[in-house]
Amino acid sequence: MNKFRTVSVLAAAAIVVTACTDAPKSTASAPSPSGTASMYSQRISWRDCGNGFQCGTVQVPFDYSHPSGRPITLPVIRLPAEGGQRKGSLVLNPGGPGGSGVEFARSSARQFGADLRRNFDIVGFDPRGVGQSRPTVRCLTGKQLDKFFETDTSPDNPAEVNALVDVSKMWADECKNHIPTLLPYVGTANAAHDMDILRAALGDQGLTYYGASYGTYLGAYYAEEFPKHVRALVLDGAIDPKLSADEINIEQAKGFDTATKAFAADCVKTRDCPLGTGSTKSALGRLSQLFAQADRRPLRNGLNDGRIVDESLVELGVAAALYNKQTWPVLKFALKSAIDNNDGTTLLRLGDLLVERNRDGSYSNQSEANMAVNCVDKPYARDIAAWKDQADRAKKEAPLFGQFVVWGTLPCGYWPVQDGTKPKPFAAEGAKPIVVVGTTRDPATPYKWAQGLASQLKSGVLLSLDGDGHTAYLQGNPCITTAVDRYLVTGTPPRKGTMCH
Repeated sequence: MNKFRTVSVLAAAAIVVTACTDAPKSTASAPSPSGTASMYSQRISWRDCGNGFQCGTVQVPFDYSHPSGRPITLPVIRLPAEGGQRKGSLVLNPGGPGGSGVEFARSSARQFGADLRRNFDIVGFDPRGVGQSRPTVRCLTGKQLDKFFETDTSPDNPAEVNALVDVSKMWADECKNHIPTLLPYVGTANAAHDMDILRAALGDQGLTYYGASYGTYLGAYYAEEFPKHVRALVLDGAIDPKLSADEINIEQAKGFDTATKAFAADCVKTRDCPLGTGSTKSALGRLSQLFAQADRRPLRNGLNDGRIVDESLVELGVAAALYNKQTWPVLKFALKSAIDNNDGTTLLRLGDLLVERNRDGSYSNQSEANMAVNCVDKPYARDIAAWKDQADRAKKEAPLFGQFVVWGTLPCGYWPVQDGTKPKPFAAEGAKPIVVVGTTRDPATPYKWAQGLASQLKSGVLLSLDGDGHTAYLQGNPCITTAVDRYLVTGTPPRKGTMCH
């Protein structure tokens, strides 16, 4: 669901845990589209924006309870359908939350199948608070984000816990100070309603959609709210909406541990494995030693940008490489450099790619939007003792990444606004077939989540990949590609329980 470390998944106001037990409720839950007729009647004015793409904007209500007030402007991009067989638009969301759909469309639109491209415009948009949407979530400087990411997420003593509390309060306070009016309205409930306005502005009677990771939660939320507007939804790398924030944290940590075991098992089969050529267990032990060594003595940073490559940044780099199996050779190189030469530069770069840190020390707003959406979407504990208990449970169930995931979401414990609504399953009663895609060793969105979502949706159809990495489509597997493309074009889903290898 989330970009690792700024999330739990799933994307990280001064409300002092020991002083406050009640947080303001988010106004983001289940807004009604009533009074939004003018928004639904708008049409996008397209202009050329290079390389065959066209760009425009769509306006959505800032606050759906007062839809005639101030709007939010969402950027939209499309690659027009080719060949004169246009059926409509395929709307994309790359996940996060916080991922830019505009950038995702620019980078991936031409990777979609030829039949899809003939029949559909490929459309990306930046959800509210994300990317170039206006207003957007911007709270922290690059230095402040650097400080957060390098803070020790495996605390060994009260001082290290206090350091985590300090940077987490800092994040919440900065967002409260910089964008207090926006924060209650960035959640998925509002984003799902925005997507229906986008559907109408594109001129489509039903939504055709591909959502990855968090994009599956957004798509499932849309189907729950607008089941009759569903034409075809592909939810790839699924989130289970009925899970609590605690459950998401622990299950995601277990997913990263599972993916690490798969990497280690593959690595030890090769002569050059930096974790040794013995058993998978011994390789995982060597990786744990590296984490512990970086905690005591940080690795060298060849970028010379002042950052300390400590345990947290080493873990971030390893986690980043697990998202795609094609990155495993890079991870082997990075680990060899770290173990043999005490050099953490490649691990640092891998982590930077995941959290979208630029060479000049600036960041995209992915991490900030990620934290803002996650913290609003689900209730989080407000008591530091509850976080310690959760971290202890996570460490037992996921020794490598348990604490890392849990403590990475601590800003949500101090967030100035939360949705008090309990998580619930989505049924999307009355929707056309919805295809849920799961990968058996997905690190960020465990396979059991895809199974859970597919079973909750009344029209859910599970399509599975026995494989590694985060999400399955656009990874080149012919079985997955054929099934998804056929469904998106024709509306005919694959047979239930299809497993691709």
